[in-house]
Amino acid sequence: MSKILLIYPYFRPPRDRSVFRFPPLGVSYIASSLIRAGHEVQLLDCTFMNKAEALKQAQSMKAEVVGIYCMVTMLEDCLWFGRQLRSSARLLLVGGPLPTCDPHAFLDDFDVVVRGEGESTVVELLQAYTKGNDFSTIPGIVLRKKTSREGKSQHETITTPERAFIEDLDDLPLPARHLLPNARYINFGRKKYGFAITTVMSTRGCPYECEFCSNVIFGGSYRERSAGNVVDEIEQSLALGYDRISFADDVFTLRKKRALEVCNEIKQRGLHFYWECLARVDSLDDATYVEMFQAGCRRVYFGIESGDDEVLKLMNKKITAAEARHAVLAAHQAGLEVGAFFILFYPGETNQTVLNTLRFATSLPLDYIGLTMPYPLPGTALYERVKSKIKREWHPGESVFGSHVLIYNADFSEAKMWFGILKGHAQFEIKRRLGKLVPFFLKIFEKTTDWLFLRIK
Repeated sequence: MSKILLIYPYFRPPRDRSVFRFPPLGVSYIASSLIRAGHEVQLLDCTFMNKAEALKQAQSMKAEVVGIYCMVTMLEDCLWFGRQLRSSARLLLVGGPLPTCDPHAFLDDFDVVVRGEGESTVVELLQAYTKGNDFSTIPGIVLRKKTSREGKSQHETITTPERAFIEDLDDLPLPARHLLPNARYINFGRKKYGFAITTVMSTRGCPYECEFCSNVIFGGSYRERSAGNVVDEIEQSLALGYDRISFADDVFTLRKKRALEVCNEIKQRGLHFYWECLARVDSLDDATYVEMFQAGCRRVYFGIESGDDEVLKLMNKKITAAEARHAVLAAHQAGLEVGAFFILFYPGETNQTVLNTLRFATSLPLDYIGLTMPYPLPGTALYERVKSKIKREWHPGESVFGSHVLIYNADFSEAKMWFGILKGHAQFEIKRRLGKLVPFFLKIFEKTTDWLFLRIK
């Protein structure tokens, strides 16, 4: 069978050491599916490498088929890798969120673009490649095919029908974690944070339609793995040396009954580890947070996004600020650390709604806060709404506090937006460190910075 190299071209900027590093799940699932089909697979995770090291390793592997993963922040590195390996690879594939949204941007450098969930598609591609069969009948791909018309050679772009989502997630083999640099992730995590964390995805898809959210890979078709299958993977991860799990689901708590099934499976197997997840503020009752804590959950993240109900309607979040406050208080009361994400300066916001969100965020008992500017990802409803205002593409490495640079002409100046982000982080830190001891200092800071914020053009 074929010798295949899968590449995860993630090169973290040297100056940015504040972000968790998680082993890549997507390419690990592709790898395990190919291994089950009988192929020889190597996986190059570039997270702890520079470009020269990564290229040297890739070239030494002498793979005839190369597949590269790409999302927005990896675009330049993905294209660079493809061009470097173009002459040696007999078949060059690309997949991931960005190629799924904009496949035509990759056709000059890659033979085939894989769209959506890639496990079945890549296996079928390799099967056709091995047999010398035509690719154009395989669902879920885009490619260019040489044709001849009136004696002239030309290229025709072929987009095959979309592939149906994988319904039985338990049928997928567990991710090929043995191909990853686990020791590097474990050592990094323990040295930096005191624990070694990896991700597990227990569901795919999200039925909600938040305007800014990209669900191009897993779509709105919500599917669950069985609790037993999920905990099998957790045990696999613990055996490798990880001691904390972050569920990578869009919303782990979407179905309360199913979330409790996972909790019960963890307890029945006598596993002792800490875990965290993303939750919707309207998906659980107070008692469920207690059950999650008893099963080892120690942190829950909420995508609240705004403290203003009118802005939440603009975002199509289908929640209210009151629901968000109740969920945060309930999780906090259950003993969980609580993190929350907010988007400031959303298209359609005013100065007052931004300040409403900052005051709301500061009023909550949060242990972590994420503040970002809106980033219109290709394939989202937000992108369609503001695409006429797009002024330039995102450039890797351009971030402050995890926020992307502004890429469209917004209703606010960049100076005001950055001041708002800084103000929000400062208010959070003052409350976290001094708020209980010196509450009047926080009030003075808020009023002073509110005044400055309103005067920045």
